[in-house]
Amino acid sequence: MNENENLHDEAEEIRKETADAAPELAEHDQFAALQKELEEARSKALYAAAETQNVRRRLEAEKQQAAAYASTGFARDMLSVRDHLDRALSHVPEDARDGDLKSFVEGIEATLRELDAVFVRNGIERIAAKGLPLDPHKHQAMVEIPSDKEPGTVIEEMQAGYMLKDRLLRPSLVGVARAG
Repeated sequence: MNENENLHDEAEEIRKETADAAPELAEHDQFAALQKELEEARSKALYAAAETQNVRRRLEAEKQQAAAYASTGFARDMLSVRDHLDRALSHVPEDARDGDLKSFVEGIEATLRELDAVFVRNGIERIAAKGLPLDPHKHQAMVEIPSDKEPGTVIEEMQAGYMLKDRLLRPSLVGVARAG
């Protein structure tokens, strides 16, 4: 046996002799042990309550995000509808805008305006691209075009990009300037 074990055994014998000789000291030890157990139980209860509150907060935050971004798939689908309406308008000849197709073209333009208003009401915004530096978080470079502009500057937008609140819905497909 080493010295620490000897000291521990001696201390245990003294405690037993003292407990036999003085029962009030044994009661004091029991009281101290019960107090220690109570403190441990109180600490565990506080920890469990804090953990429960953290889980509740996390679930609430997840619920709010799910509600805020639930329409993401639908919004992406509506972007293709907007793209088709834009393409349809871009293929209408100028003379048809004043002639027989005037009301038809005005109807398509009114539909586009209403669709844009719906986008705004639902937090869908078009990403600015042309003339700005390429932002890889919002723009997708499709081609480099020789230009006298600063390299990396967006000089052509092939397809508009959109954000849903603070999340990217679709990146802008762009052409960027290349030196020389």
